[in-house]
Amino acid sequence: MKAALQRIARHAMLERGLLPDFSPAVLTELASVEAGLGPIGPDVEDLRGLSWASIDNDDSRDLDQLTVAEAAASMTRVLVAIADVDARVKRGSALDGHAKTNTTSVYTDARIFPMLPERLSTDLTSLNEGQERLALVIDMRVDGEGVVQDGRLYRAIVVNKAKLAYNAVGAWLEGTAPPPAQVGAMPGLADNLRLQDRAAQALRRQRAEHGALDLETIEPHAVFDGDIVSDLRIDRPNRAKQLIEDFMVAANITTARFLEQRRSPSVRRVVRAPDRWARIVELAGTYGASLPAQPDARALSAFLVERRRVDPQRFPDVSLAVVKLLGRGEYAAETPGRGATEHFGLAVRDYAHSTAPNRRFPDLLTQRLVKAALAEQPPPYTAGELEVLARHCTEAEDAAAKVERTVRKAAAALLMAPRIGQTFEGLVTGASAKGTWVRLLNPPVEGRVIHGFAGLDVGDRVTVKLEHTDPDRGFIDFSRRR
Repeated sequence: MKAALQRIARHAMLERGLLPDFSPAVLTELASVEAGLGPIGPDVEDLRGLSWASIDNDDSRDLDQLTVAEAAASMTRVLVAIADVDARVKRGSALDGHAKTNTTSVYTDARIFPMLPERLSTDLTSLNEGQERLALVIDMRVDGEGVVQDGRLYRAIVVNKAKLAYNAVGAWLEGTAPPPAQVGAMPGLADNLRLQDRAAQALRRQRAEHGALDLETIEPHAVFDGDIVSDLRIDRPNRAKQLIEDFMVAANITTARFLEQRRSPSVRRVVRAPDRWARIVELAGTYGASLPAQPDARALSAFLVERRRVDPQRFPDVSLAVVKLLGRGEYAAETPGRGATEHFGLAVRDYAHSTAPNRRFPDLLTQRLVKAALAEQPPPYTAGELEVLARHCTEAEDAAAKVERTVRKAAAALLMAPRIGQTFEGLVTGASAKGTWVRLLNPPVEGRVIHGFAGLDVGDRVTVKLEHTDPDRGFIDFSRRR
């Protein structure tokens, strides 16, 4: 069964115009990449002595960032180190060509299709524990209110002192488990992580005050018993995930503003004001809440905070409906002085993806722009080139998301096949001329409503009957029960 999902995943990649395999030219070039740091210029700082640590998924091997904090008077100095992927993957190379085509690593339940070969992404350009690595550092000073008062970028050598995992660190920070063994074994690391956590929570509160949306959506992943799909697992948020998310948001904002100050073009991550705001207002009304007639991030944020407080178990359902109505994010080229593009979900106007260059091509583009600005060299891309690349990155990201969704649905179809004829409670997650979609509350699978969908809209609760599954096509079909 896992082999069937792998076949479906590869076919979906090809169908969406993505490359599932590395070409002979890429593999030949990869073989010539040498280990070691190479020549180190005078502009590279030595930060190997800091207590850097990575926090990521339990099974992550492509480590893009490290974090560390220092108390500094009334401020907290927060440092984020980002793997210098550009040092190994040069613009115009075969490796760069593959990354530019796919623009992202594609994570399916059956197989991972990395943007860069594993010898790079999980080794030479990964910030692995105990290894000296080149990095781009975003160095920020955060005050007690969660405002970044100062931020600068520079190149450095770093060493990951502890490879940590979200779930273990999160449970410890939340007080439900003892510290992970590495935290207890490394002097000062526990205090440093708690300092990072306090700074992250302050950053989160500050963003919330400005209307950043605190959403929680459910993305089930297949659990295998041997080769058989036995269950679907949902990854829940925790304090460690929030810590990294908050630091990465701050780092991405700081990076965008750095490029603007240096008069460099950039690629921004954009979520525009929602076209379907009227439906969001209607949805909020079903919960007894009132939102303004025009898009208002602060008002929507306050509604979401209240829904999480009142009904935390069903909050992901509300979040999912809002996410669908907000519309997808996209990439857009930004020219200095033109007026920064908007990220409605984060309530900011300066945001550039920069913190995951091993797995996202826009982050690698940003890294090259930053390094050129630091060296006082002309930008490596023109504004016109960035316009084309931004459109392509949006399209390829959408294709990758569809591949991941196809495989998730194939796995869900395999799991649901024995339950044809049963009825379930669900939430409408999509409604358009292309079809009406519902996600079940338990198990958390999504499928199409093929009968009785008239009048349904995003956010509606509905009872459905499972009619048919087709794992090869990723289809799960329901009919509405009155």
